[in-house]
Amino acid sequence: MADDLPSEFEIVILGTGLPESIIASACSRIGQRVLHVDERNYYGGNWASFTFSGLQTWITDNKKEDITSEVASYTDHISANEKCILLNNKNKTIQNIEVFSYSGSEDSDVEESGALHVNPALLTTDVTTIDPTIEAPSQKGPSADNHCKNPQKQEEKNGPGGTENADPNLLAEGDHLSDETTSTDSCPVLESSDTADTGPSSPQTNDQIASTPVTYSHIVKEGRRFNIDLVSKFLYSRGMLINLLIKSNVSRYTEFKNITRILTYYDGKIEQVPCSRADVFASKQLSMVEKRILMKFLTFCADYEQHVEEYEDHKESTFSEFLKVKRLTPNLQHFILYSIAMVSTTANTEDGLKATQHFLRCLGCYGNTPFLFPLYGLGELPQCFCRMCAVFGGIYCLHHSLQCLVVDADSNQCKAVIDSRGKRISCNYVVVEDSYLSTDVCANVCYKQISRAILITNRSVLKADSDQQISVLTVPPEADGQHSILVTELCSSTMTCMKNTYLVHLTCPSTKTTAKEDLEPVVQKLFTVNTEPEKDSEDEDLEKPRVLWALYFNMRDSSGIDRQCYVGLPDNVHVCSGPDPSFGNDRAIQQAENIFSTLYPTEEFCPPAPNPEDIIYDSECPPQDAADSGTPTESKDETSTESETILEAAEDLKEQKEE
Repeated sequence: MADDLPSEFEIVILGTGLPESIIASACSRIGQRVLHVDERNYYGGNWASFTFSGLQTWITDNKKEDITSEVASYTDHISANEKCILLNNKNKTIQNIEVFSYSGSEDSDVEESGALHVNPALLTTDVTTIDPTIEAPSQKGPSADNHCKNPQKQEEKNGPGGTENADPNLLAEGDHLSDETTSTDSCPVLESSDTADTGPSSPQTNDQIASTPVTYSHIVKEGRRFNIDLVSKFLYSRGMLINLLIKSNVSRYTEFKNITRILTYYDGKIEQVPCSRADVFASKQLSMVEKRILMKFLTFCADYEQHVEEYEDHKESTFSEFLKVKRLTPNLQHFILYSIAMVSTTANTEDGLKATQHFLRCLGCYGNTPFLFPLYGLGELPQCFCRMCAVFGGIYCLHHSLQCLVVDADSNQCKAVIDSRGKRISCNYVVVEDSYLSTDVCANVCYKQISRAILITNRSVLKADSDQQISVLTVPPEADGQHSILVTELCSSTMTCMKNTYLVHLTCPSTKTTAKEDLEPVVQKLFTVNTEPEKDSEDEDLEKPRVLWALYFNMRDSSGIDRQCYVGLPDNVHVCSGPDPSFGNDRAIQQAENIFSTLYPTEEFCPPAPNPEDIIYDSECPPQDAADSGTPTESKDETSTESETILEAAEDLKEQKEE
């Protein structure tokens, strides 16, 4: 329990988001004593992912009014020459939550299949220390029944047929991202509803299952098959996050799938963007002249630094203007701007060329597109780094908050923190997630907002031969001052949704009051939103997938804020921002590396962790060598004799060769 916490650490980290988890892992890896705490009772913060029931709990928690909880007094632990900086213990980064169900009424009597009974002990603060030879368990979602992470995971991964049934698009860790596949499951396999005994009724065929309308009751019953991310991002196959996962050997804790297609919304319809040379020449959306122009331009972008003369006069102009100068057709301009470079219309030429080059360099690394997606959602990634931290001795306390920072008035250095139970913990450094800072500290900070929508639909936005497509779609802005909307569509093979459904994420920087106002026009354009699903009449556009359930909310965007904007923070307190609206994770990775380099400038950032089979324990060490003890032994003489024999044999072979 938290009462047993040591009273001294090298570094205390508040918040378990992606950048904080990476910093914790990096510090623990070099031998520092790390205390990693979070007021929430789940890992990931605003980077987390939840089961469907877990998301309902998250929605309820964020709709609650502020409730002042009793905390132990901290004034007794403050000396005369010290001052304190109070911290928040309530997440205020989520606003304007709106939930809609279009697949039948919400039946409170429906129970989630395979759900575990709530264990009250899991709702208290846990202190976790991990033996270096054992991998840390994972927790997912705010509900206590999720202390077993994805109990069907091992069954679905291996299946009755073992690896013979593996998805060919699945990137096994041993194949690509690491040298070893390591299971992270510590829970017994629970019987899923698909394999449970259904009694005497005859089994349904796949066609019958596919034709059965999905209702809200089905979604709740199969809620454990959902892993719903609060943020929506993909990973570039040669991006900073993948490189860090491989370098640090954290990649062995998770698996990935290839993104199968890139889509765009152009001229009122959804089209697939050709990514490879073969796709370009097989595309029916481009004329032969356009194909040649596109290939020539992409060839230029692949090494644009070698041809400065072609863009030097256009560095101050926007990338969209530069595309017009290069005489690309409107069709090609749209493809490159929104689906390849994926930059805004205000991005300058050099940024657009750099983004296009990065896209091209990531192509073909693991598949036909440059993107990867982690199985079971993006919330796996912070947990992977938390596992690494725990393996090297980091201590974790969830559902545990800090009251304040204790600052020395003379040196303006943070000397300690005081938790909600009144315990004073000394430390040399503090890393804190922005959401925990008080309004006094953030008085000069001007936050932006991210508009998010999460949909559960019955079909893909673009029909294909396979129903297991993972797609990214960019919808361009309709007017000046607006932003492109990034749409990601995940199928059941990503382990983020149940069969016969798709999980769709929409993201853009906020321009209106609520996320619903920003995103609903695009939802209406791409999907059928029918509040009365039993009336599937000719009025419904059968070409569009139907929305079964929808969630809208705004999330605070604290990225890009200069540290000087925070009032009164000591020099040894560092702030991590939350998720940003960009497509990738580079900002979070760069921030984590910069903070670590400031803390430990001479240490390597996330050095490779040894594989379990490479660890040599004291009991397994060979006997002390005779040279160390100074006493000649028989084994040494035997070794010398053997060496002499080898040398003599080599001389004989040399003489024979000369003859």
